[in-house]
Amino acid sequence: MELMTVDPRSLKDNPDRARQSKSSPQSDALLCASIKAIGVVQPPVIKLDPEGGNSYIIVFGHRRAAQAVAAELAEIPVLVADPSDDLGAMQSFAENIAREPLNPVDQWRAIERLVALGWTEESIALALALPARQIRKLRLLANILPAMLDQMARGDMPNEQQLRTIAAAGQDEQAEVWKKYKPKKQEPQVSWWELARALTRTRMLAKHASFGEELEQAYGITWVEDLFAPADEDGRYTTDVEAFLGAQQEWLSNNLPKRGALIEANEYGQAKLPAKAQQVYGKPGKGDLTGWYINARDGSVQSVVYRMPEAKKPKVVKGADGVETVVEDLEAPKVRPDVTQKGLDMIGDLRTDALHEALARAPIEDDMLTALLVLALTGQNVTIASGASDNPYGHAKCAPHAVRLIDKDGKLSFDRETLGQVARSVLIEALSLRRNRSDSGLVARIAGEAIGADQFLPSMASEEFLSCLSRNALEAVAETAGVPGRIKVKDTRAAVVEHFAGDRLVLPAAVIAPDAAEVRAWASRFSATTSDLGEDDETPPVTEDGDPASDLSGAGGADDFREAAE
Repeated sequence: MELMTVDPRSLKDNPDRARQSKSSPQSDALLCASIKAIGVVQPPVIKLDPEGGNSYIIVFGHRRAAQAVAAELAEIPVLVADPSDDLGAMQSFAENIAREPLNPVDQWRAIERLVALGWTEESIALALALPARQIRKLRLLANILPAMLDQMARGDMPNEQQLRTIAAAGQDEQAEVWKKYKPKKQEPQVSWWELARALTRTRMLAKHASFGEELEQAYGITWVEDLFAPADEDGRYTTDVEAFLGAQQEWLSNNLPKRGALIEANEYGQAKLPAKAQQVYGKPGKGDLTGWYINARDGSVQSVVYRMPEAKKPKVVKGADGVETVVEDLEAPKVRPDVTQKGLDMIGDLRTDALHEALARAPIEDDMLTALLVLALTGQNVTIASGASDNPYGHAKCAPHAVRLIDKDGKLSFDRETLGQVARSVLIEALSLRRNRSDSGLVARIAGEAIGADQFLPSMASEEFLSCLSRNALEAVAETAGVPGRIKVKDTRAAVVEHFAGDRLVLPAAVIAPDAAEVRAWASRFSATTSDLGEDDETPPVTEDGDPASDLSGAGGADDFREAAE
């Protein structure tokens, strides 16, 4: 290739260039500003026009040439390719796509080299067409521990907020925290949020300061500019919390408005009103007061309007001799409740023990037992992720069904038909096989097999469902149904849909009835503690997780469960 200078206006665009879509105005403006400042850094590649003549067409660098014209450059350097060079479509495509921008660490290092060569931040910003604020922000990486920089250079970058926190801490603090959070062999990624949290220091923002320069100097407050804050906001801050709050307090004391009172704030930054005061949320009245306080969380001066209760007028009693006597109304003494809070706790324990004793020993008819199970599912200590609604985050609403079992006198009273309807409705709320948080698991499949739920499965011979099957699975369905396979999957799918147009297809993997071995394995997990109970034991067995144990593997187990359900 030959290096030469040409007028960019004389170059022709290549009609076969890879980048046909227009670039954004912002990127064009950025490139134009860079060319104006430092010229064309990488010369475009050109070649003689194959149609003849002495003109040249651009192979690579159309945007550079166009923005050089926009920058009003008379000449730019170019590389003239030899006619024998094969500058094909693949090279053009690769030249446009095989680029990777410098990561922030490499950008910072490049900026530091330019500063060492005598460039100022403003001149670097002008040359790169970047805001000077962005250059100063990148230079904050100079405050980062070198070991952290090496980790960031590998592509493991914290977010902007975390980077701001880390850069604001001293090197000694960073080194101490890095010992704990540096990457390990088993965890090559750094938990930057934990590292930043360990280095977090309380900041008081200048935009919350009510005091002026006089108090600022008196308390020795020095502001640090937060280069990561929005450019249109005052991003200055100080970590000297005590000095900031002292200056705010002195300013507030010197500038307290009329009918204003100094009040304190609690640890959450909320105002602590005087005793018996009521906060005014609407329009303040004539006799209302304003309390001024400093929010200890952000240091800002805030106010709250409150109202004091009216003083009671003294009661004047006139005696028989005509002498008036002032009688003060004494507040009625507080009446102690019949039962204290501790007593109520004891009552709760006694009630629970009695209830459990009755459930274990008292005779209970089958219908009543079913009704009690329904009531138990409506308890306020029971939460069921329900699959009965379209909301995947909804909970079961059993109470509206259970109230049908309560008569007008507030007693549990029902007929067998109503009980059956209520039990069915509650089971619908509780049991689910959806693949979300409402999934009841294997117990729902056991219940479904017991009541023959597989008979209610709809046909799965639809385009929507069959498109979810792999080619092998689809061909297995077609082979089982006696449908000849097709070359294209979509044709096989259409043939299966047509074959089952008047019939029902249920995928074997979709049946509700579980495998017997799977049920036995599940039952054995929860029946391990059954043998530990003696004849006189009153408490049902529980697992290590506190769940009631069941034995569905022996006599009266799964078979009785199915019988009862049927």
